[in-house]
Amino acid sequence: MTDAHCHLSCGDATIRELVVGRDFFGVHPWDAPRGLGEEPSIDDLASSLRRALAANPAAGVGEIGLDRLRERAIPPGMREAFEAQLAIAVELGRPVALHGAKCWGQVVEAVKRVLGRAAAPRPGQAFLFHGFSRSDGLVPDIVRLNGYISVGPAILNGHAVNYRALARKIPGDRLLVETDRTEGNAAECPSVRDVLAGLAEVRGEGVAALEAQTDANAERFMASVSAP
Repeated sequence: MTDAHCHLSCGDATIRELVVGRDFFGVHPWDAPRGLGEEPSIDDLASSLRRALAANPAAGVGEIGLDRLRERAIPPGMREAFEAQLAIAVELGRPVALHGAKCWGQVVEAVKRVLGRAAAPRPGQAFLFHGFSRSDGLVPDIVRLNGYISVGPAILNGHAVNYRALARKIPGDRLLVETDRTEGNAAECPSVRDVLAGLAEVRGEGVAALEAQTDANAERFMASVSAP
């Protein structure tokens, strides 16, 4: 059983957790500089990320991305920090956990842009679209980018009609499950087993078969690490 995205361990040894800060390193968009020239500088962030990745050769980059939950316009520093970290991930061939609340289209375009200008993109590099909740129109682009989509606790909300419809349309070999568990929501956060069971019900699939599929997908995603 794999929880594809969390920030705090659940302490269950039977669950493999891809934890931001242990398996992934990077500056979350909420913590990125708001404007150009702010401290820490983008160069400082990039240097810190390179040091963390050098010390952790099996780690990925994330959670990085863009966000429009807190304000309508994306601050320039957030965008620059995202693309700088993304460029390092592409250079080193590390898997990437992406955040794109209310701006997934812009995140997809940024990934395409950074890959397009890379000197030598690493074959098989993978991207995790964490908390993806856009309509299914972006799914083909995500698949072409070797992207995976992780389904979270919203799948358990019977009123989340659009989200549940999206979950039915994600190709099976691109599916992951997550809790996005943090210190602040640990007490009320559904378990990853609950999320998996809810997803299986929505997709009309067996829980055991879906667990095997998502575990295999998680292995492929993390195996995309390529040594520099």
